[in-house]
Amino acid sequence: MSRAADRPHPHPLTPAELPDGDAWFHGCPDCHLPIQGGGAGLAAHRRTVHNPRRDYGDRRIPITIRLDF
Repeated sequence: MSRAADRPHPHPLTPAELPDGDAWFHGCPDCHLPIQGGGAGLAAHRRTVHNPRRDYGDRRIPITIRLDF
């Protein structure tokens, strides 16, 4: 069973909660995943997914394929 968090949510949940000039939708420049929640949502994504001190996260390695025509 889930319960409500003891503190406020760490990033905006609706477009109306964003600061002026911030976009609701971002794409992570590192893993190209779509991120909602503006700049705060992108920062939260980077803290959790791209944190090198954690044992989990995005372990994908970019590859380059050269095609000779």
